[in-house]
Amino acid sequence: NPVRERLKKDVEQMKLQDPNFRPGLVVLQVGDRDDSNLYISMKLKAAAEIGINATHMRLPKTATEEEVLHSITEVNENSSVHGLIVQLPLDSVHKIDTEKVTNAVAPEKDVDGLTSINAGKLSRGDLRDCFIPCTPSGCMELIRQTGVSVAGKRAVVIGRSKIVGAPMHDLLLWNHATVTTCHSKTADLPGEVSRADILVVGIGKAEMVKGEWIKKGAVVIDCGINHIPDETKASGKRVVGDVHYASAKELAGFITPVPGGVGPMTVAMLMANTVLSAKRFLESHQPGKWSISYTKLDLQKPVPSDIVISRSCVPKPIDCLAREVGLLSDEVELFGKTKAKVQLKIIKRLQAQPDGKYVVVTGITPTPLGEGKSTTTIGLVQALGAHMKLNVFACVRQPSQGPTFGIKGGAAGGGYSQVIPMEEFNLHLTGDIHAITAANNLVAAAVDARIFHESTQSDKALYNRLVPLSGGQRKFSPIQINRLKKLGIEKTDPSTLTEEEITRFARLDMDPSSVTWQRVLDTNDRFLRKITIGQSPTEKGYTREAQFDITVASEIMAVLALTSSLEDMRQRLAKMVVATSRGGQPITTEDLGVSGALAVLMKDAIKPNLMQTLEGTPVFVHAGPFANIAHGNSSILADIIALKLVGPEGFVVTEAGFGADIGMEKFFNIKCRYSGLRPHVVVLVATVRALKMHGGGPTVTAGMPLPKEYIEENLELLEKGCSNMTKQIENAQHFGLPVVVAVNAFKTDTEAELDLVCNMAKAARAFDAVRCSHWAEGGAGALALGQAVQRASEAPSKFKFLYDLELPIADKIRIIAQKIYGADDIELLPEAQHKVELYTKQGFSKLPICMAKTHLSLSHEADKKGVPTGFIVPIRDIRASVGSGFLFPLVGTMPTIPGLPTRPCFYDIDLDPETEQVNGLF
Repeated sequence: NPVRERLKKDVEQMKLQDPNFRPGLVVLQVGDRDDSNLYISMKLKAAAEIGINATHMRLPKTATEEEVLHSITEVNENSSVHGLIVQLPLDSVHKIDTEKVTNAVAPEKDVDGLTSINAGKLSRGDLRDCFIPCTPSGCMELIRQTGVSVAGKRAVVIGRSKIVGAPMHDLLLWNHATVTTCHSKTADLPGEVSRADILVVGIGKAEMVKGEWIKKGAVVIDCGINHIPDETKASGKRVVGDVHYASAKELAGFITPVPGGVGPMTVAMLMANTVLSAKRFLESHQPGKWSISYTKLDLQKPVPSDIVISRSCVPKPIDCLAREVGLLSDEVELFGKTKAKVQLKIIKRLQAQPDGKYVVVTGITPTPLGEGKSTTTIGLVQALGAHMKLNVFACVRQPSQGPTFGIKGGAAGGGYSQVIPMEEFNLHLTGDIHAITAANNLVAAAVDARIFHESTQSDKALYNRLVPLSGGQRKFSPIQINRLKKLGIEKTDPSTLTEEEITRFARLDMDPSSVTWQRVLDTNDRFLRKITIGQSPTEKGYTREAQFDITVASEIMAVLALTSSLEDMRQRLAKMVVATSRGGQPITTEDLGVSGALAVLMKDAIKPNLMQTLEGTPVFVHAGPFANIAHGNSSILADIIALKLVGPEGFVVTEAGFGADIGMEKFFNIKCRYSGLRPHVVVLVATVRALKMHGGGPTVTAGMPLPKEYIEENLELLEKGCSNMTKQIENAQHFGLPVVVAVNAFKTDTEAELDLVCNMAKAARAFDAVRCSHWAEGGAGALALGQAVQRASEAPSKFKFLYDLELPIADKIRIIAQKIYGADDIELLPEAQHKVELYTKQGFSKLPICMAKTHLSLSHEADKKGVPTGFIVPIRDIRASVGSGFLFPLVGTMPTIPGLPTRPCFYDIDLDPETEQVNGLF
């Protein structure tokens, strides 16, 4: 009883620490022995009384050794289970190696203490680092309760089994008794027993130890359970121990009865071990309590190429990194040695934990000279982690394969601030983009197939094929039931629909000219920008103009980035609008019947991908929506999980695509609306060279030397260009957050130029402005930036959105254009005006706005650098991404699938067949 009450309090204390936590125990039984069933019921009852979540896993007598081992592996990998008991004996018709089975239990869950690892630790005296078998542990508890000190006493153990005798010997020995173990071959057993101050018997022979053998005043612990004939009992037998109780109790100082002595205490110790295991788990998996090792950089000068640096660093095994940051083995799916997916169930496990600090990295208006946002993001997390010893996660987008083989190259950062291995990062990763390609093109095929079939069949024929006879009857699929409900038809029997209902159900009546859903490919192929589909004779003359987009421009990619759960993703995929009916109704993927299949194709892509930086800090690489026509930010799910893992003192640093006027604005107004997360700091990346271009510096031509303005000091040009930085600082401040300017330094920058940028940033009310050299020095080169970000995260801030969703569509667009771009006004061209009216009628007017405009200027004209003024933003069209949850106005024209240059990057890329090493990627 005292043990049970203590354990109850321990469990309550754990619940106070984490309301969702409960110790878990599994009892694995093979067969159906009556005695085993009795013992198991006692254990389950005791667990319930204490507050342990106990499960009885019963395998049939036909279970094989492989099946038993598989079940044990499943429990080992289940993070909600802290104790696993294999009930012995294994009652199977097949031969099963008991030793192999007991040793398959994970040592940290072996609450029976039977694995060789726990037994070995006990025999060596490592009592605080093992689980002690429950019966010997119960015996020691009983001895303690007598008040008799074990130290210095002469103890005799009769029996040497692995479950009782051998561990009992070890326990008494390490508690400083002088121990003799006796067995069937022991000479003069009565003489040995007569000298024992403490006697523990577990030999399995009924009443073998006689009372006259016992030393007067000895402590006698009887572990035996035997049956002897007894005609007075209904069963014809009774239970006795290994000690003749009636005679022994006359001499013993203390003696345990059988039954009712050691048995209940054994169960109590089993519960104690389970609670101890749960405590250890809770302590070692506290969010914010990382035990992480960092990788030391071997900095070289001059700085080698990115790929040389990447390969010079050996990444930690990804399962090791996962453990370091508090991920459990059953929450991680390994993809080789350097990348893994993280299961979403971790969100539920950590839901009660406070979030860390949330930082978004953005930049000035991009130029061909490059500002290094990705490099700064990685450099900053390396500084916060490896140098400031804070828990930190980077959350970045997955790059498209198109630019990798086209003109841009990879997006893993650069120099000594990279995600590694860069080949894995920039190529297939874990196949998410391929899943999106497959899902997107399934929708495209479904759209055209439905238009084709509707154009060639009567309503009745269409209905009969949509709801075919199977086994003599027709049946609606669940997704078809959803469509009926949408139409207001509350019927589930296909035979009861009227002709009018059949027509409404079967005929979507899509207007081919209204189809907005395009096919996608993750390759830069300019010749797919406009195509004609349906030219095969089998399509019976149904042709239409269509196009391909690059995969990352698919709405499914935006859905992946903005979803918050598997259920939410399923709903978003169902809401995606693919066309409009001739009657003006939006047609969705749910109407097409394809939304469930899309969820199936995307079920693995929804899990964030875990990688690492050069210095061993963790990175989530997840989702990569196009930053022009989508919101250009990595996934909400990655941010949610990372914020829980780092803990309240940790940091999550994410990057927004393009300049602050695009990626950051969309991060706040779209991503933060849907995630509910509130950022703490904005990091604005700027370079002297890019600011000079905004000041009117000459055009840069690829492959040609940089003009002297960019490599020689020119304070006048730089000061003029700082106007762009000032405007982007102002843009961030519209959202009520502190801004830290990171001046990404190049070797051609002078001290005067770097000082000028920092001073002008502070004059524009930036919280701080610091120069960084993380490209050349890794995290050490961004230490000042990390310190500034930490200070800024503690500064007062009041995050707010730029506009109210209830405003009319045109007003929301106008606010963005005027406040963020600096425009005088907007102009809705006829097609855009028509879409405003259509989307308002269809009920989409309250969605946030995702502007699709050039990233190369604050204005809609790419060649206007600095801070253009006096312009009106023309809105030529507006499209709806209803599934992802935004409207995107089109400002000017822009390709949604890039083209290959004359000399693409793929000229340099090859594979070494001997080493399988990728060459020439960077």
